[in-house]
Amino acid sequence: MTTASRSDSSRGGGRATGGPTASRSDSFAAQVGATLPELVVHADPTFVISSAIATRDFQDVHHDRDKAVARGSKDIFVNILTDTGLVQRFVTDWAGPRAIVRSIALRLGVPLYAGDTLTLTGTVSAVEGEDIHIDVVGRDSLGDHITAKVVIALRGTND
Repeated sequence: MTTASRSDSSRGGGRATGGPTASRSDSFAAQVGATLPELVVHADPTFVISSAIATRDFQDVHHDRDKAVARGSKDIFVNILTDTGLVQRFVTDWAGPRAIVRSIALRLGVPLYAGDTLTLTGTVSAVEGEDIHIDVVGRDSLGDHITAKVVIALRGTND
């Protein structure tokens, strides 16, 4: 069974203190150094396979263990489209429904194999006008799986 959880103490919507949420006043702005609550995702085989198929990635290394091993891999592993979706979810869960993703620049490191757990962390690195820059790292048991730079903006209440 695939599980995902936030490891913040609020448990009230999975938002970190200091995050730009829809319930805050319009004058709120994210602050440099603010941290996002961790997102922990267990990548069981069903998650790895179903997310690859959902993103229309039919490469056998994402759903056929024997073929993945024959190609030198330890097991099936998560595809980059799933990684991008997880990073987007991580940031927009924190930022709230007003968030618009302007860009995601993602680099892959070690694989995220079936059966492993991914922990996403993030920090606001810059605020430039309406753009909020967030550095994201996703780690699994082998090390850094994802490093990403995300830029979001918050829609105004009149949009």
